[in-house]
Parts: sequence; structure tokens; C-alpha cells
Amino acid sequence: MVKKLLLVLVLGLFFTTEAYSQSFSIGPQLGYYKAKDADEGSILFGGMARLKFGGLGVEGSISYRQEEYADGAVKITTYPVMLSGMLYVLPIAYGVAGIGWYNYKYEAFGMEETGSDIGYHIGAGAEIPLGSLILTGDIRYVFLKYQFDDSYGGEQEANFYIITAGVLFPL
Repeated sequence: MVKKLLLVLVLGLFFTTEAYSQSFSIGPQLGYYKAKDADEGSILFGGMARLKFGGLGVEGSISYRQEEYADGAVKITTYPVMLSGMLYVLPIAYGVAGIGWYNYKYEAFGMEETGSDIGYHIGAGAEIPLGSLILTGDIRYVFLKYQFDDSYGGEQEANFYIITAGVLFPL
């Protein structure tokens, strides 16, 4: 019993000092998302950078994603740039909320339009330090409404959830 308690305390100390220390790290991420009314879910890929100080963190990320609507007649390619605040509620678990700038290319019925819209997100995740790298995973719900200029698109609600996994390399 004493050995088990000692092991738990040592592991807890390791995760606590690692998770609550100040650090900066960067790395790739891969995810799955399903936009509201999209024909199907899809994979996204990108990169992220995190700055942690104490029980707080800031994350910046950029990714590439593409979704289709109306059996492929409408295609939206997006390059979201997201800025997120993180609150570590446990040494390896965090809540996250932030804002995103969604740069898009909208293609429908032979027309093309580019632009950007603002979206907001909220979620939770975990990160596990493993020596010289950190494994991350989270789920976020994004509130996004596209404002297309053409009469076919108009205003489109495109809320979605996203599940991501990544690897961070501390610098």
C-alpha cells in the first residue's frame, strides 16, 4: 500500500511540475470535424504553438480543411487561424475557449468567392508529457456563420465540432 501511494505521489509531482511550469512548444496536429449540414465529416491538418505559464496557456494554430454541401455542388475550403486561452483545471487537463479567423474560398455553381469570417470556440482537452514531446488531444465546438455575397450562399450557419490530436515539441 505504501509503495502504491509513493508511486502515485511521484507521478503526481512529475505531472504537476511539468504541466504547471512555463514553457513554449510547437508541433503538428490532425483532426476530424463535421460541419453542420455538410455532406460528411472530414480530416483537417495543421500546426499549433502553445505558451504555458502556471495554470494558464495560450495557443495559436492554423489548419486546412474542406467541406462539401449539396452532394458536392458547393465546396468550401477554409484556412482557420485560431487563438485560444487555456485554463488547466488539472495538471494534464484543460478547458479552452477562443476566437478564430476563418479565411475561406467558396465555390458553387461555377462561381467562386473568397473572404473571411469570425468564429468562436469552446472545449476541453488533455496533454501528456512524454520526455521530449507532449501528446495533446481535445474536442471543441465552433460557432461559425459564413456571410457569402452571392445569392446562392447568403448567410450559412456552419457550426461544427472538432476532435484533434497533436504532438508538441518544447523549445
